[in-house]
Amino acid sequence: MTRADILVIGGGIAGISAAARCAEAGARVVVLEREPGIGAHSTARSAAIFIANYGNATLRAINAASGPLLAEPDGLVDHPLLTPRGFLIFADEARLPELAAMQAGATGMEALSAQQAIELAPILRPERIAGAVYEADARDIDVDLLLNGFARLLRAHGGQVVTGAEVLAVERGQDWTVTCKAGSYSAPVVINAAGAWGDIVAQMAGLAPVGLVPMRRSAAILPAPDGENIAAWPLFGRVDDAWYAKPMGGRLMVSPAEEDPVAPHDAWPDDMVLAEGLDRFEQDVTMRVSRVERSWAGLRSFVPDRTLVAGFDANAKGFFWLVGQGGYGVQTAPAMAQLTADLCMGRTPALADWVVNALSPNRFSTRKGADT
Repeated sequence: MTRADILVIGGGIAGISAAARCAEAGARVVVLEREPGIGAHSTARSAAIFIANYGNATLRAINAASGPLLAEPDGLVDHPLLTPRGFLIFADEARLPELAAMQAGATGMEALSAQQAIELAPILRPERIAGAVYEADARDIDVDLLLNGFARLLRAHGGQVVTGAEVLAVERGQDWTVTCKAGSYSAPVVINAAGAWGDIVAQMAGLAPVGLVPMRRSAAILPAPDGENIAAWPLFGRVDDAWYAKPMGGRLMVSPAEEDPVAPHDAWPDDMVLAEGLDRFEQDVTMRVSRVERSWAGLRSFVPDRTLVAGFDANAKGFFWLVGQGGYGVQTAPAMAQLTADLCMGRTPALADWVVNALSPNRFSTRKGADT
């Protein structure tokens, strides 16, 4: 039996970053990851862009808290985590109200004409654009650098990562005991950062789920349009999430932006869904899809209100939820890691009370009482 102060189930960006901040604060931390390496699922398959205006009001507050560390990662990594990209969304006449709603309350997001949008993404068809909005300060995130920076911080403070450690049982006694293929581990605090498997881990512990729904999202890599230098193009797409595209390594990544509910698994793309998404893309641009160089899929897991879940379960002392990251997990990781460490170490959170309350697992009707 290996004993620790905190066990973290899940070695994605959420679990590794939270573990690092807890270890930095003085806790003995062990991360249990079912795969052979960390960041194997959603973290490794993210489009990886920091968009300050992405998500609801709670998420935007978390984005604002994460932004400074991503922009100036002193002490975490030695190289910049962010590079310029931009975020462009357009709409036809029927969806202009959706565009206005996206811009409402946003900061640093400007309205553009169709011509201005085409100057940023020259393959867009002008007849398909009735209006557009643009966030110039959106930036690419180096996910691998961020993940490994937190992993180094974790290990530098005595933390341990155990891979090949699929969880088989979670039992509550005086402390929590987690049994996995790599052995048995105990600690007074368990952080459930298991991503799409988060509700399954909770049910192992005898707790009610929070309603996580894993949703598949796929992507394809296409050759760059003939004669175009796409390096400086923004991430661009339709306001109704019919598709989005982003330059990636000299090629164009296009996603159907689907959210198909699936069981937790190592995701792969559905060929028909991918083909339908690429057809929608072709209707809005002047390029033709001649071939797909490669494709992949990942899971984005949401709870019903599409807001992250972070906090102690009121019905189980020492059980901490850190799930429901949806499509926001990478860019919110710095702030969520700090919040997790603050709550687990008994410190006053840096985030505002209203944000902390909006994230609590006890906001769901299946749970009563206050965080402990």
